[in-house]
Amino acid sequence: MRAAARHSAAGALAAALLLTTLAAAPAGSASDPFGTSRAPGAAAELRGAAVAAARARQAGIDFGTCSSDQDVPGTMECGAVSVPLDYADPDGRQITLSVSRVRATQRDPHNSKHKVPRQGALVFNPGGPGASGFYFPLVGLLPEWKRIGAAYDLVGYAPRGVGRSAPLSCQDPKRFFKGPSQAPTHPSESYKRERIAQAKAYARGCAERAGDALRHYHSLNNARDLDVLRAALGERRLTFMGASYGTYFGALYATLFPSHVRRMVFDSAVDPDPERIWYRNNLAQSAAFEGRWADLREWIAKHDKVYGLGDTPEEVLRSYERARARLAAEPAGGKVGPGQLQGAFLQAGYYDDYWPLRAQALSEYLKGDPQLLIDIAGPVRDAAGEAENAGAVYTAVECNDAPWPTDWRVWDRDNTRLARVAPFETWDNAWTNLPCAFWLAPRQQPLDVRTGPGELPPVLILAAERDAAAPYDGALELHRRLSGSVLVTERDAGSHGVAGGPNRCVNAYFEAYLLEGRVPGRRAACEGRAEPSPSR
Repeated sequence: MRAAARHSAAGALAAALLLTTLAAAPAGSASDPFGTSRAPGAAAELRGAAVAAARARQAGIDFGTCSSDQDVPGTMECGAVSVPLDYADPDGRQITLSVSRVRATQRDPHNSKHKVPRQGALVFNPGGPGASGFYFPLVGLLPEWKRIGAAYDLVGYAPRGVGRSAPLSCQDPKRFFKGPSQAPTHPSESYKRERIAQAKAYARGCAERAGDALRHYHSLNNARDLDVLRAALGERRLTFMGASYGTYFGALYATLFPSHVRRMVFDSAVDPDPERIWYRNNLAQSAAFEGRWADLREWIAKHDKVYGLGDTPEEVLRSYERARARLAAEPAGGKVGPGQLQGAFLQAGYYDDYWPLRAQALSEYLKGDPQLLIDIAGPVRDAAGEAENAGAVYTAVECNDAPWPTDWRVWDRDNTRLARVAPFETWDNAWTNLPCAFWLAPRQQPLDVRTGPGELPPVLILAAERDAAAPYDGALELHRRLSGSVLVTERDAGSHGVAGGPNRCVNAYFEAYLLEGRVPGRRAACEGRAEPSPSR
């Protein structure tokens, strides 16, 4: 989903992440020990995962000092784990995943004389696809995470394809940032033809740069990698927290390896319905962002005395459209056009904390000072390599994960209809995903995420009702599919990623679950967080 490549719940969280033997393998019935009824054709890969996990358990992870270019405090250790590129051939080509750790302090943050029992490793994935959790362990420095960091080794890693973990690339990073750019809400036929050509070229670039390896970057392998990491850490059962896309392959893990689960937190859950992976989920996301865009405009209107952009959402929209028109004619600083403006306000759809600065930048630009808008919306050239890599992984995983429509007329019909009622993100999201229509690697069939009574320990699902990046219906669907799961809802709130943030009620459920294994029945709710204060 669009949350994927560029924005993950890691930002909200950190303000700033196998088997011992073949016989212990994926849960299933005695007649179906490899779960092949759930994942047809996957028996070889699951056997390969068992082999790789047993090997990883024996090898462990040699954690040591991080390299100087990783620029981290001395408390964080770095290491690596090898996984098969192709789980059907576990003795073939291996790739290396970068892993990080901060050991459990075992110190009570409220009483330094009290020693806290260590509960093992907490592994985190921030989403994407394409986001790295490598720096997640540093979240333990934040007050909201001190109790968790006392009990758990905080473990992050870069998933396959990301960062130093067998990195993927689909184009020269020097060509990645195309700005200033347009972002028509109702594109012309000539503009559509231009974007189709770009999507085809991008798909070819992915295939040419990655070669045959491209087919092996997908969510099922991310789930298998997670089990190898569990084994390498010496954990009999996994304690895992996934945010955004991390909830999807975490749910795949729970389905493939339910007996390997200790505790799991799914924060801002993606809808795992195989029929929605990923084309329909992206349409749903575009529709949901229209609601968040309305929330933001209503908030700006409420603070018209501060920003002067209009005292109704409609007037705020007119101010935004004036800025779009002006930027189309003359990009700010030669860098920021309508596309960059839309991207900056899309980020505000993810996190309430971004609202004041975006509103202030728009206000100052319309009053004649473009500098703040340039600062927050202009491309950061030094980050081009990281951004290109994240985009490549996002595209490869989503395109590989499932069948996509290959007929442009389907995309055109669906997005044209949706843009009539949800113009804010619809076409931008479509262009991001359009390479999947022309993808050259084989597609996976999505796994039917589902566990029966007693198969899985209770897992905790956290969701905000108005989250646009991971619409709330996805949390309800995941809750239905994982028997015994518990859903905690942040009411009338829309920030993407709710654990470890400002909501004390949510954090109380989060800590009770991870620290004590306590859950509040099947469902619970918390009042939403306070709205941000306007900048002055």
